[in-house]
Amino acid sequence: MDSAVLFISPYLQDAQALGSMLAEASVVLTHATCLKDAVARLDSAPFPVVLTEANLEDGTWRDVLSLTRSRGAELIVTDAWADARFWAEAINLGAYDLLAQPFHAAEVRRVLSSATSRRKGAMTGRATP
Repeated sequence: MDSAVLFISPYLQDAQALGSMLAEASVVLTHATCLKDAVARLDSAPFPVVLTEANLEDGTWRDVLSLTRSRGAELIVTDAWADARFWAEAINLGAYDLLAQPFHAAEVRRVLSSATSRRKGAMTGRATP
């Protein structure tokens, strides 16, 4: 996959688990603990994909969506209470996908690989499903 992903979550254990899952796929995971931290990281480096908890101490996934739109990144939302209604809302408002928790390595890699491929296609002007 060879990419960089920003993960926004106050939970260090989730960041460590994701980092382990993604290391095999050559994905560099950067962890931000809150929205303010995420803004600083997004300002300092490009991230084609951002993965965020639905609710943060200083914002929500909708705030992160605004940040990713302005930077051309794909947003994936994660939540322990993810259901079909939340998935539809996130997709309809512009998120790339929704990942339910607990994380399953194969699903995480599949969704992030797809989002990364789509982002690379958009950057080169080719549509990628």
